[in-house]
Parts: sequence; structure tokens; C-alpha cells
Amino acid sequence: MKKGKIEIDKELCKGCYLCVRACPLKILKKDVAVNSVGTYPVIASFMEKCIACGNCYVVCPDVCIAVFEEAV
Repeated sequence: MKKGKIEIDKELCKGCYLCVRACPLKILKKDVAVNSVGTYPVIASFMEKCIACGNCYVVCPDVCIAVFEEAV
């Protein structure tokens, strides 16, 4: 199984949460702190479960997410 890592630009995230719904392993969730624009961005809660499927990247309308595949 692939291992992955994602990076989220919290300042660009507008809180649409499309990525939360697209993640098959449910590692993304709404942050409890607001960004500088006043929206609640997305955070990765269980990064160790990430499989670098790229679903979050594909659905993000603002290109806030980068997905990396890690060597196992």
C-alpha cells in the first residue's frame, strides 16, 4: 500500500470541504481555528493513514492541497 503526505495552504483554503468528502480514509477535517480571511480551513488529522490517492487535490477548486507519495 502507498504512503502519502499532503500539505494544505490554510490561507488559500476557503472552507468548501470538498476534500473532506473526497477522502476515502477520512483524514481531513475542519480546523478549529480560523485563517486570516476568517474561514475554517481544512487540516489533516491522521496523516499516517494517507495513501496519496490524490482525491483531495483533484476536487480542490483553489489548488490549496499538494499530495506527495512517500517511499515505504
